[in-house]
Amino acid sequence: MKKAAFYTLGCKVNQYETEAMTELFSDAGYEICDFNDHADVYVINTCSVTNMGDRKSRQIIRRAKKNNPNAVIAVTGCYAQTAPDEVLGLDGVNIVIGNKDRKNIVSLVEEITSESHINHVSDIMTNHEFEELHIKKYDNRTRAFIKIQEGCSQFCSYCIIPYARGPVRSRNSDEIIKEIEKLSKNGFKEFILVGIHVASYGKDLEDTSLEKLINQVDKIDGVERIRLSSIEPMTLNKEFVDSIKNAKKLCPHFHISLQSGCDETLKRMNRKYTTSEYKEIVDGLRKAFDDVAITTDIMVGFPGETEEEFEKTIQFIREINFSDAHVFQYSPRRGTPAARRTDQISPEIKEKRSKIVIQETRKTRDAYLKSFLGKTMKVLFEQPSSDGLYEGKTANYITVHVPYSENLNDQFRSVFLDSLKDGIITGHIVD
Repeated sequence: MKKAAFYTLGCKVNQYETEAMTELFSDAGYEICDFNDHADVYVINTCSVTNMGDRKSRQIIRRAKKNNPNAVIAVTGCYAQTAPDEVLGLDGVNIVIGNKDRKNIVSLVEEITSESHINHVSDIMTNHEFEELHIKKYDNRTRAFIKIQEGCSQFCSYCIIPYARGPVRSRNSDEIIKEIEKLSKNGFKEFILVGIHVASYGKDLEDTSLEKLINQVDKIDGVERIRLSSIEPMTLNKEFVDSIKNAKKLCPHFHISLQSGCDETLKRMNRKYTTSEYKEIVDGLRKAFDDVAITTDIMVGFPGETEEEFEKTIQFIREINFSDAHVFQYSPRRGTPAARRTDQISPEIKEKRSKIVIQETRKTRDAYLKSFLGKTMKVLFEQPSSDGLYEGKTANYITVHVPYSENLNDQFRSVFLDSLKDGIITGHIVD
């Protein structure tokens, strides 16, 4: 029996797509093995959001070649889509597929040899149909990712993703419901609706929308939690929030990308909101949902970001009081408007600003987490952690550890929250 191994870089959408491709190979009779094992086929699903993503992708390709010099190496994902010739030129790469035709990856791989060099990347910008990749099961996961849309038409000035993923394509809601029903019957309790630009779901279809989909999923037997992946702030207006706030299974956790707390910087980024509009959205969510967690992405060192603009971001972070934040430094992406600007910020300044923002967001994170100490909350447990502790999440995405002497995987348990350390709350089961 031939063996296939997979490696995923980047976002939850990539994770979903890798799971689907893994099933395709498994259904075709391949044994799925660990990426570090000797395999006949290695599939690498790449990321290109930052230069680090490109670099990591190249490292993983070299590792596959080292594991088995005679293996077939297939590279897919965003780095493959945006730089196919560069990827195909890497030692060991036999086929580059990009972000289209993944449903045919098994047949494409079986048509080539370890001596082949095939560029199978097509123009993603002309693609207007959602490519179905079904998942029947997830291995070693408690939460299931459900891909509901593809593509982005926002064209933020720093972002390569619209060029890597193409225009918005929404998945048929009937297909989404079928997949969730099937996974629910297989024991999954929590579902995360993911996409490249989730806020755009339904814009290209008739008689559906993101809020309608949420309320449909809310009615499925066996579903106990629904989460949204990162979402654009202006989607979460009063009308939208009013339409979803009564969904009983929707988790009170919203990851709302900010990028900058300065209006001048946001304008250069081609973001479609102001800080006052962002704050209005956050205030509305806090009124509509109890214990709601507001998490975000913050970029430092965008071209032209002055000390005054950076200080405005710091003040805005303090004003919003985020529950957590992903902080990253601006990375020029070839082909984007921001990369062509002459007012680039030095690496030293970006590093300094990054540390300041991380420090500030950890303060607001810890303040949010401390407000739950002494309370009892329901936790869905996922995996053993360390030192005899088991790890799970609350509905508002607080990471909780408890001592255990039994397998708690996939179980909901009531936990009294005792103490906080390094962003994790330790508690004890009380039910």
